[in-house]
Amino acid sequence: MPDSQTLRLSVQNMSCASCIGRVERTLSALPGVDDVHVNLANETAQAQIDAPERISDVMTALDEAGYPARTQDVRLNVASMSCASCVGRVDKALAAVPGVLEVNVNLASETATVTYAEGAVELADLLKAAEDAGYPAEPAEDTASEDRSARKDSEAKAMARKTALAAAFALPVFLLEMGAHVVPGAHDLIGRTIGHQTSWMI
Repeated sequence: MPDSQTLRLSVQNMSCASCIGRVERTLSALPGVDDVHVNLANETAQAQIDAPERISDVMTALDEAGYPARTQDVRLNVASMSCASCVGRVDKALAAVPGVLEVNVNLASETATVTYAEGAVELADLLKAAEDAGYPAEPAEDTASEDRSARKDSEAKAMARKTALAAAFALPVFLLEMGAHVVPGAHDLIGRTIGHQTSWMI
């Protein structure tokens, strides 16, 4: 693939080898995307793309497959903005960076909030885009580490909810099958109420 570039994204919802296979097949099927490698341990997908515009195709395909790429927000202090036209130029310059998904520029606070695909965009790319447009920028604060920490906390809570739900469904089945070994008469009680056949089906 001539003039290709490496795209590396952080991917959500991967939990097993089957997930890896689905992500690889999804990306390999896209035109202009080649040499796909998915790593479950660090939750990343890497591929060679023939143009920066392919990033949006990759993001859409992953989302439709149920394995959306993680996004990250950064807030920039932007200098030299004085009117609505300035806001438009900054917005356009930042939105043109491959991997940027959303830009919100605020003239009153002289800031720009950028949402981008984690792993696909470097902070330096955003700063250069703003600088080249004539509006020097700098990070408003160190939001990256906070975003990653919040994301990990959110994922841990989601996993805890899923585990609790799985346990709630598994407990009755466990009690039906193993209760006779713990509680005398449980076997006969099951037989007289729901029946052993129904118990086995459950």
